[in-house]
Amino acid sequence: MTESVQDMWCARARSVLPAGGFGNYDPSIVIKRGRGARVWDEDGKEYIDYLIGSGPMLVGHNHPEVMEAVQEQLANGMTYFANNAAGIELAEVICEAVPCADQLRYVSSGSEADMYAMRLARAHSGRNLILKFEGGYHGMSGEALMSMAPQRLENFPQAVPDSAGIPQATRDGVIVAPFNDISFARQIITEYADQLAGVIVEPLQRLIPPLPGFLEALREETTRHGIVLIFDEVVTGFRLAYGGGQELYGVTPDLCTLGKVIGGGFPMAAIAGTSDIMAHFDVEKVGPEGLTFQIGTLSGNPVAAAAGLKTLEILRRAGAYETLRATGRKLMKKLQTEAARMGLTATLVGDPVLFDMVFAKAPVADYRDTLRANSDQQRTFNASLRADGILKAPMKFYVSLAHTDTEAEVTERAITRAIEAVATA
Repeated sequence: MTESVQDMWCARARSVLPAGGFGNYDPSIVIKRGRGARVWDEDGKEYIDYLIGSGPMLVGHNHPEVMEAVQEQLANGMTYFANNAAGIELAEVICEAVPCADQLRYVSSGSEADMYAMRLARAHSGRNLILKFEGGYHGMSGEALMSMAPQRLENFPQAVPDSAGIPQATRDGVIVAPFNDISFARQIITEYADQLAGVIVEPLQRLIPPLPGFLEALREETTRHGIVLIFDEVVTGFRLAYGGGQELYGVTPDLCTLGKVIGGGFPMAAIAGTSDIMAHFDVEKVGPEGLTFQIGTLSGNPVAAAAGLKTLEILRRAGAYETLRATGRKLMKKLQTEAARMGLTATLVGDPVLFDMVFAKAPVADYRDTLRANSDQQRTFNASLRADGILKAPMKFYVSLAHTDTEAEVTERAITRAIEAVATA
């Protein structure tokens, strides 16, 4: 049998890449190109794409207006390691849109942004401890990789490292609480108030929405004790709403981190926040002892900034978010209807712009609730969708503006078959 082009690339990858991949998505698929809401692999198989680069392609792949802006910038150069007009203008647009953002500082990845946000909280407060929530994803720093997806469950607030190579000192600098538990959050913040530099939280944790009052309680307690509240909006920024989760839920943090959408598909992220905290990036305002040192070769990259500017312009147009949510609601309704029709134990979790079916009984309000899910059913569901030409993350549908009624109708038919496959497995 003749080896496929994709098999050839997979074989080559296994010889030079640990585990045969980049450490991101399933390495058995090699994407060649994308346009709109669709991608094609190296064998030419077409997929409707709900992975969309793990979120950044909110207006779709290869959007012509974004590509025109990128090409215009490319004619003038790719990177300068200096200020550029596009980066300055994008910062203005972001600060106007995001409630907590007086100023921002660029980096190249969400992981960097979260790392610097926690460092800023320490610099500003003079304290060392960080509180995060079990199951929360905040990138790849040592602090972030505490109880992100723990294989063993320990009593709170004990942190469990998710990776080898993290020193005990880093573990000692993080405490962990259950997401959505208002009383525990109040208790733990009060107990450790004199040590806590910051509380970092995804306003929507992976797929799990905040219960009414949860984010408000975090804001109240952190304000009371002079603790920096950080919203990780790398995923939710400009997705849940134009102003992100803080706009949607009406709670304003002291700092937030942004990524994915703001670079329009290019590597770009940012830390944004109040001017008094952001001053720690300015040695003239805080002096050498108060400076949070930060340099990045590609920070504020002009190509990424140009792509981000055009992407945010498209998102500001009338009806953009209404269209995005209408598509998501249609697919969510189909998932619920089909699971009920087949009598499956399943719970729909998320928001119309970011959701999935969890094969577990409700409620799904925190990380430990997700562990009750039937992983075999989840794999069957995802495998059926993949075979039907639907590409998604293992536990996430990302909706984009490029997903039209045509893509939604094809996806609905695939959902019917996937749910039936789960029910009959």
